[in-house]
Amino acid sequence: MTARCALAARVLPLLLMTATLRPAPAAAQPGAPPLPTTVVMVNLTVKPGVDRALLTKTMPSEIRETVQAYLDGKIQQWFGRSDGRGVMFLVNASSVAEAKTLMDTLPLAKEGLADFEFTPLGPLGPMRLLLGGPTPAKGPQ
Repeated sequence: MTARCALAARVLPLLLMTATLRPAPAAAQPGAPPLPTTVVMVNLTVKPGVDRALLTKTMPSEIRETVQAYLDGKIQQWFGRSDGRGVMFLVNASSVAEAKTLMDTLPLAKEGLADFEFTPLGPLGPMRLLLGGPTPAKGPQ
């Protein structure tokens, strides 16, 4: 094991723990580049009291359009919630607005049958410590 791998093995658990303690973006450390949003997690739940006949009628087109969004590279992954209350999507988007625009095109949203929660995700900022501190963002080379 190289020295860098040994350091990573010792530091990684601490980084993961501190990731949950990261200050709000407005209070980010000076000199640290902003963390980009690379994926938006979308929690889709069917609204309570929805007419099951309308839901059943809408689902075939919802499934087709979701598969097409996946094949187009817009949806990275999706999962059924184990509690049976909906679906979780990982959407390739750089903002919540971009992910919302995609979700609004799907039949369940168009019919007003579902509620959505959007969570922007990005790189784990504390990993910069493995590189020796804040580093400037690099563009294409």
